[in-house]
Amino acid sequence: MASSVSVAPKSNISPFHCSNPSHKFSTKIPFFSYSLTPRLVSLHTHNPIKMVSGFGSENPTHLCASASSPSDTIDFLTLCHRLKSTKRKGWINHGIKGPESIADHMYRMALMALISDDLPGVNRERCIKIAIVHDIAEAIVGDITPSDGVPKEEKSRMEQKALDEMCKVLGGGMRAEEIKELWQEYENNSTLEANLVKDFDKVEMILQALEYETEHGKVLDEFFLSTAGKIQTEIGKQWAAEITSRRNSRLANK
Repeated sequence: MASSVSVAPKSNISPFHCSNPSHKFSTKIPFFSYSLTPRLVSLHTHNPIKMVSGFGSENPTHLCASASSPSDTIDFLTLCHRLKSTKRKGWINHGIKGPESIADHMYRMALMALISDDLPGVNRERCIKIAIVHDIAEAIVGDITPSDGVPKEEKSRMEQKALDEMCKVLGGGMRAEEIKELWQEYENNSTLEANLVKDFDKVEMILQALEYETEHGKVLDEFFLSTAGKIQTEIGKQWAAEITSRRNSRLANK
């Protein structure tokens, strides 16, 4: 097989290493559980470095800047499986049984970007991409919530390091750089697209909170209070108001 995943109880990250491009290499990446205790996942892959000649050059000494190899691609996708299996911690903390995963959350955000009205100066396709990758580093660091007490700057540093490791697993190149760019754009809230996706993040959360209140008989005020007054865009405000209106009607009828 071209790749495998194994767990090792160590705390250091081994650098990527390949003495021969035809040989197999491995790297150890820290995975964090809900208690932020690191576990290392060792990824093994063939052909970690793809050497190509530059256009018009006879010296094949630089890394390929285009497509990842099939081996790198499958390694990356295998790593991203943790986004499907890791449950969102906020719901676990509130006793929700069988809560959504990180991937579930990002998927519905991408749908929000897909079905939203066209807005002046906003690239909806870019919004979809940002929604898909904005929490991608959580495949390694896990879902860090305010209750974990991790400072915002430290959380960002941890996620940036995790993202860099994931892009190494992908083999670098244009797609890896695009993922980094999209993630940083969201992290910095630096564009209209990032503004909108930030709102989708909050709107998706309160919609999920309403659904869990309905399904489990919970009162999840915390999620509504934490987003109040923080929606930036008009469409975000409209959708949040609709969710809040439905919640108020439900609570009034109880």
